Amino acid sequence: MTNFTAGRICPIAYRYGAEAIALAPVIKAETLYVVGGLYGNHFALQTVLDMAAAEHASVTICFNGDFNWFNVDEHGFKHINDIVLKHDALLGNVEYEFRNEDVLAGCGCAYPESVAQDIVEYSNEIHVQLKTTARKFPQVLHKLADLPLFKRYRIGEQIISAVHGDADSLAGWAFDAAALRDAANAQSIRQNFERAQTDIFASTHTCLPTLRQFDLPARQRYGCVINNGAAGMPNFKHTSFGLLTRISRQASPHTPMYGMKQQSLFVDALPIHYDADQWQKHFVSIWPEGTAAHRSYFGRIMNGPDFLVNHAAP
Repeated sequence: MTNFTAGRICPIAYRYGAEAIALAPVIKAETLYVVGGLYGNHFALQTVLDMAAAEHASVTICFNGDFNWFNVDEHGFKHINDIVLKHDALLGNVEYEFRNEDVLAGCGCAYPESVAQDIVEYSNEIHVQLKTTARKFPQVLHKLADLPLFKRYRIGEQIISAVHGDADSLAGWAFDAAALRDAANAQSIRQNFERAQTDIFASTHTCLPTLRQFDLPARQRYGCVINNGAAGMPNFKHTSFGLLTRISRQASPHTPMYGMKQQSLFVDALPIHYDADQWQKHFVSIWPEGTAAHRSYFGRIMNGPDFLVNHAAP
């Protein structure tokens, strides 16, 4: 019998509350890359490293969860994790669920009702296969289990909170593109900045990008939320590149897709122009036609989602 809650529920262990973020230690950075949703794309990973190497200032790279997904092959799993874990990293729901013996949460995505049930079931199936591979690498799993749920950074006078989901939960959807555009949510989002003592939230999880700024009367300044969508997959219709979030006092040497200036900081979405042809061939070699990942994701990998840049840009 199909379990219609697996993949939709948000486990209590995922919930930390924005007040917990305010207590986290602050890490100083010059330029911050927040790279969410790498999804096991090693071509995108190498491109991110090359982009960071081309920066003029020192770059801190934070992989904020779900850097594993399509890499169910043993070589791919080890390669991604060996490199990512040399940098700052957070748990995504994908990595968190490696530790759970049961499948009650499924992939841990906490999908809303707007997501079709077949997509949820494909994700649960992908995660079962990925977890089987992950268990062959106990040392990697031990390192993943030690990763935090969020991190705080300071660039200049501003605090950036890197989260996987939203201000309250690892798999929260409050920083989804549609949720951030909904005026009914504006007040609770403003309160999140105060509760977390944060100027910028950098998230991912919902797999579609967005950048929104909010006036914060209580703090007499602005705050913004930037969601990079996916680093390892296209984010816009008829495109073939991923996105990362870049935050710095210095302008980017890479041309942003869009961005904004928040006080002294540049907050940008940078395209990750990985080798799309090679990635597509590699994907099909791991997930041939008829498999769960191919059914669920190959259309997006080839042609992007039905989402436009002006849906994401501020």
